[in-house]
Amino acid sequence: MPRPTGTQATRPVYLRLRDLIAAAIIDGSYREGELLPSVRAFAAEQGANPLTVAKAYQQFQDDGLLEVRRGIGIAVVPGARSRLLKAERDQFLTEEWPAVAERIRLLDLDLDMLMAGS
Repeated sequence: MPRPTGTQATRPVYLRLRDLIAAAIIDGSYREGELLPSVRAFAAEQGANPLTVAKAYQQFQDDGLLEVRRGIGIAVVPGARSRLLKAERDQFLTEEWPAVAERIRLLDLDLDMLMAGS
């Protein structure tokens, strides 16, 4: 697992794993109805403790985004991507955007300058 930097480094591992899983669902790497890797397989892939992965998976189950299919595995439920996308957008707009917008104002940047930088 890449070594996190900045505020990511201070977040609990299960939340960092949760962010990876959420991003994979949003970007379509894990599609609705599709099985996620087993807890052990994902733990090995990420260099994490299986109990930590289980905690991250459990949070998604508690939120109704994953479901256990007995004898088969853990699947992404229908509608999970749109729910995660909305939650991530809301979180960005309320927690991250104000600081970004303030920095843009401070640096006197305009939309053309921002678009040219991408």
